[in-house]
Amino acid sequence: MGVKLGDETRGYTRFRFLSELLVSQGFDVDLITSSFQHWEKAQRDTTKACYQGLPYNIVFIDEPGYTRNLDLQRIHSHHIASKNMREHFERTRGRYSLIYAEIPPNDVARTCAECAHEQGIPFVADINDLWPEAMRMVVDVPVLSDIAFYPFARDARRVYQLLSGAVGTSDEYAARPARDRTAPYPKVTVYVGNNLEAFDEGAREHLGDVVKPEGELWAIYAGTLGASYDVATLIRAAALLEKRRCTHAAARAADGNANKHRPFPPVKVKILGDGPDREKLEALAREENAPVEFLGYQDYASMAAWLRASDITVNSLVKSAAQSIVTKIGDYLAAGKPMINTGSSPEFRAKVTADGFGLNVEAESPEALANTLEELARNASLRKIMGARGRAVAEREFDQRTSYLAIVNLLRNLL
Repeated sequence: MGVKLGDETRGYTRFRFLSELLVSQGFDVDLITSSFQHWEKAQRDTTKACYQGLPYNIVFIDEPGYTRNLDLQRIHSHHIASKNMREHFERTRGRYSLIYAEIPPNDVARTCAECAHEQGIPFVADINDLWPEAMRMVVDVPVLSDIAFYPFARDARRVYQLLSGAVGTSDEYAARPARDRTAPYPKVTVYVGNNLEAFDEGAREHLGDVVKPEGELWAIYAGTLGASYDVATLIRAAALLEKRRCTHAAARAADGNANKHRPFPPVKVKILGDGPDREKLEALAREENAPVEFLGYQDYASMAAWLRASDITVNSLVKSAAQSIVTKIGDYLAAGKPMINTGSSPEFRAKVTADGFGLNVEAESPEALANTLEELARNASLRKIMGARGRAVAEREFDQRTSYLAIVNLLRNLL
């Protein structure tokens, strides 16, 4: 429902890429999506030429739309979309051999699962977030949250019970259906990942647009400026680290002891992306006098160049975030830079340590984050080693051209 198509500038490419890959592997594919562009919060002109003549066929389902990511209007909009999707499957009974759908949205996924079940064909769920678990970090009121989120839990349970196979964007997500069913099911973990060739090409094309002062280190965050993502702690850590650096410099000038007050280069934070919290975060940066620059939303190629020009990437999440391995991880690793991870997911924290591409830090602690930024700022060789390990992981596990073949194999086996 959030796929980027045609000449659109915002959205996820996972399902577009998977559709292209399936066609190249001999499948006949309908990509069924919404008339409403989630990222632009606007209706698509579905007659545009960019949606025609593709290797796969796009089917647009009417949806009224909404203005915010989490409100009653969005819930109603998805409800209408799921009803219209059910009508599409009833009209096209016999056309499909398998239905593959993302969850969330839970009600849309439930419609897909039930229609596949009624038609006696396999249904595969692509689990890329957990609703209502993720919603509880925004609204968690005893009893009331249980009542409010019951429809999401009910729909998810139905999806998990009816699925023929599961694809998870993490091991945790791939295993989640087992809590709501007794029957075993085939599952694979396929990270959201990216197209490494497209990332590298974008970085090459736009690297000249990124001007970096000599002697400056950049720590970079790319993604949504919203509830799950703890950019506020990153801003406070940047301010704290700069004060610490200035204190060291003043003490060194006062007593001339360079060994006692070892210098480290200034660390500037670059924030790529947009979201509902941007104004609040910009105000915080001004209040803290933090060395932070907000660069706004960047197209993919420009983002790749900024990541490649950086020295440290930061995966910054609040403690209560339900996210496991988020979309931007593939791009962070592709940049070949060390990663600081504040996410609490045991699975990803273990991966950071085992694969050696970064450092885990306690969430929501500016001091802990500042300490780790300083450690990496002082150690160029460690940054180089971790960055090389990250790039190797990106090539091995996050490149969609090879990793998504596991999805193709799962579908072949079910068919």
